[in-house]
Amino acid sequence: MNPTATNSGTAVASPAPTSLAPAPAPAPAPAPAPKSNRWYLSSAPVLVAVLHLALPLAAAFVVNALHNVINAGFLGAQNDLTLIAAVTFGTPVLGLTMAIGSLFGVGGGALVSRLLGASEKQGGAAGSADSVITLGNDLRNASSFSFWGAAGTGLIVGVIGLLLINPLVAGLGATGSAVAPTAIYVGVLLAFLPIITAAQSLEQLVRAEGAARVAMLGLMIMTGTTLVLDAVFILVFHWGVAGVAVSMGIANLVAIGYWALWIRRSAPSISLSPRWFTLARKTTGPVLSIGAGVLLQSAFMIVTSLLFNNLAAPYGSDPLAAMGVALRIAQVPEFLILGISMGVMPLLAYAYGRGDGERLRKAMRVSLLLAVGLGVVFTGVFLLFRAPLLHIFLGDPSLLALGSTIILAQLIAMIANSASGLIITYFQATGRALPSIIMSSAQGVLFIPVVVVANIIYGLPGLIWALTAAEIAVLVTGVVMWLGTRRAIARGLAEGSEERAEAALEEQAA
Repeated sequence: MNPTATNSGTAVASPAPTSLAPAPAPAPAPAPAPKSNRWYLSSAPVLVAVLHLALPLAAAFVVNALHNVINAGFLGAQNDLTLIAAVTFGTPVLGLTMAIGSLFGVGGGALVSRLLGASEKQGGAAGSADSVITLGNDLRNASSFSFWGAAGTGLIVGVIGLLLINPLVAGLGATGSAVAPTAIYVGVLLAFLPIITAAQSLEQLVRAEGAARVAMLGLMIMTGTTLVLDAVFILVFHWGVAGVAVSMGIANLVAIGYWALWIRRSAPSISLSPRWFTLARKTTGPVLSIGAGVLLQSAFMIVTSLLFNNLAAPYGSDPLAAMGVALRIAQVPEFLILGISMGVMPLLAYAYGRGDGERLRKAMRVSLLLAVGLGVVFTGVFLLFRAPLLHIFLGDPSLLALGSTIILAQLIAMIANSASGLIITYFQATGRALPSIIMSSAQGVLFIPVVVVANIIYGLPGLIWALTAAEIAVLVTGVVMWLGTRRAIARGLAEGSEERAEAALEEQAA
């Protein structure tokens, strides 16, 4: 007997056919409504879908960068440079916080999008009641584990950090008068760690549903709340760095409330209820194996940044100042490209889960052209207008040539990174854990020997171009691994089913 679904979503048995004629094929599920979040994942023109997913994320990144500048201005108004130094020393702790959230968020988001596309073969025939129920439970398990796993890990790390606050502050490099404010800033951050990691994970889950604008609005609400509270806590109450950390924690809590309310009203396929939390391997394995790459990437970024600073120190402050300018100039295209490479993941994962190889390949091509094209355009603009651009940031004419070289090296590295970043997203979206981890770690693994050897042989020029050489090597590594995984990805596409995906989504909607 073939199970069918009633209007209430309950599976009932239909009578067996009385003739020997083959049973009629089930009617296809209605297509998602145009302009709905699911429509962008399943049916929208690929360019429209990529822009819908990428631009809101890029806009949120830019807004956050502006917030960082304004926040620094609030602290600067206190006429105490140790406050700004304390926030700088605490940056690795904030980076670790985001890494924990991404460990669960990126892994969980990729799994949720694949499940929405019905990539994993469930029990029973395509579109059967057993398949639909199993898929629904898997979605709830994945989302609940991602959210509560991030919060629980943040709680454990926060408690350990508070118990070891003094050696932690010393390890961050704070000395003299900067020790006390650094300890306050880091201590308050650690106290809010479960909230910040949970918010980071939840934002990824919202994007996994295709709701890029909702994710962007949550991030902007978070940024706006932070700015308002910063003004109150720093300028009115004079809490200094404690005000910075408290406002960040409260703003993340506000964002959690906004996203949780949206999920309850508009995303019944996922759940944040603790009763769906599970440690079953079929949930934890895909989430943690994909998220591990993001965690390693964040760890290597911290290590490589510290290594570069130490190697550049003997050359004086000029290279570091020029590097700071390069980072500011490159931020705009980097944020746009990051928005593409991160934002497109739900589209890739859904297409893979649905078994739609053509849409998967087209989405990858469009994203690659957009990301690399932006990098090339911004590099060309810099080459045409480098003198006035550098004059904005560097008043010393002697630094113009050095700054020009560093920025050019940064922008070329950014072009290579835009392609390798999309390859990493492709591996994450298709559930290729090992290639994702290798690619995420490759930049740090390759950069460390390259920058050391280049510094020894070529001095400052070698130091400047080391990142570019490492990024090109990472890209080559990614292309080789992509070629090596094509057959496995093709097999995964063959296991996907458009009918199973749409039937499951209709059941979830019911």
